[in-house]
Amino acid sequence: MEGLEIHCKVWLEREGKVVFGRGRLELLKGIQEYGSLAETARHLGMSYRAAWGRLKSSEDRLGLKLVEKVAGRGRGQRLNLTPLSQKLLQAFEELEQELTALLAARKARFDQHLDSLNNPIC
Repeated sequence: MEGLEIHCKVWLEREGKVVFGRGRLELLKGIQEYGSLAETARHLGMSYRAAWGRLKSSEDRLGLKLVEKVAGRGRGQRLNLTPLSQKLLQAFEELEQELTALLAARKARFDQHLDSLNNPIC
């Protein structure tokens, strides 16, 4: 069947609760880019409270800090990713890339199975 695509979502859980996934990845990447949770939330179209809640729940479930406050230029403080969160970002992106490659490789085989259903040999 032409036009079919295979998709999957992957996330990490601990005791049935989300620890990390695509949304948290985007959150950390935003913090890395903007140095601010408020600015990240604004760019992602979510409230500061929702962004803070997701960040805090991931830190609590991991038992580790994902961001750290550092002195910023001018006013206030800036957020930086911890070495752990940088490794987590990299590992999760690699996992997603590997899954995407696996799905692409399996698509041809899946299409063959579907074609055999549409064209049974009698």
